[in-house]
Amino acid sequence: MLDKNGIAKRIAKEVKDGYYVNLGIGIPTLVANFVRDDISVEFQSENGVLGMGPFPYEGEEDADIINAGKQTITTLPGASFFDSVTSFGMIRGQHVDLTILGAMEVSENGDIANWKIPGKMVKGMGGAMDLVASAENIIVAMMHTNREGESKLLRKCTLPLTGVGCVKKIVTNLAVLEVTPEGFRLLERAPGISIDEIKKATEGTLIVRGDIPEMAI
Repeated sequence: MLDKNGIAKRIAKEVKDGYYVNLGIGIPTLVANFVRDDISVEFQSENGVLGMGPFPYEGEEDADIINAGKQTITTLPGASFFDSVTSFGMIRGQHVDLTILGAMEVSENGDIANWKIPGKMVKGMGGAMDLVASAENIIVAMMHTNREGESKLLRKCTLPLTGVGCVKKIVTNLAVLEVTPEGFRLLERAPGISIDEIKKATEGTLIVRGDIPEMAI
């Protein structure tokens, strides 16, 4: 089973040389820490940053340099800062190659719910609506189940949706899955996790074909 860093490390393998990547709040922000040193990647944040680096070490934070989740970040040489109009123009113009988001729920047809739990105070959807409406390649980083052990990979989302039919791939603490017209196709298992354990943790339709390899982390 993976922890949050393990999920981020596996997703980092999906990041290719030359990509422009948007990192959502939560687990996705950790991905920047695990990207290979021999490739060039530009991380974008919708609050107007291009060229984000790894999280700063404790004591080296600069409170004026933050991401969209108000976390302190570092910047790489050549990084730039700009207004939200320019940032969302980049997103809406489909100039982002890969978007990595957290989620509360994902349905088997690729719907995502990641912004609101009814009855709880939230600040709003933020840039998530623009990201899911514009991005062609969305990977979700999430835990497979909630704190009560209930599946977060569902036949149909129960929470208010952020986007419809937009998720392409999901990496959880248990598995890597691809969203297909038939349901969640199992691609990889987390170290030490069996197919039966993944089946029990997945409410939505799970497609298992052939041998399913363990993740190479």
